[in-house]
Amino acid sequence: MEKRKTSNRYSPEVRERAVRMVLDQAKEHASQWEAIASIAPKIGCTVETLRGWVRQTERDRGLRAGPTSEEQARIKALERENRELRQANEILRKASAYFAMAELDRRSKP
Repeated sequence: MEKRKTSNRYSPEVRERAVRMVLDQAKEHASQWEAIASIAPKIGCTVETLRGWVRQTERDRGLRAGPTSEEQARIKALERENRELRQANEILRKASAYFAMAELDRRSKP
């Protein structure tokens, strides 16, 4: 699984303001992409970064298909829990095998 770079260079307020600007100014541009391309340099982020924020906001508001921020956080938490449970199961499996072997050794010695 590929890990994304998750630097939070931009505060939630800056993100919300940038998205609001795109949504408000979309009518003044030929396309949403043009609005994003025009606003991104003013915010100091890349066009792709701002496009991602806009898309996620649209998903959160039910305007676009896909997982909401809340659903993504829940999926991430469940994946973490699943990974931890797999690790715990592996530890228990190894411990069980170790103790089973120790019991066999104990029984085989006179």
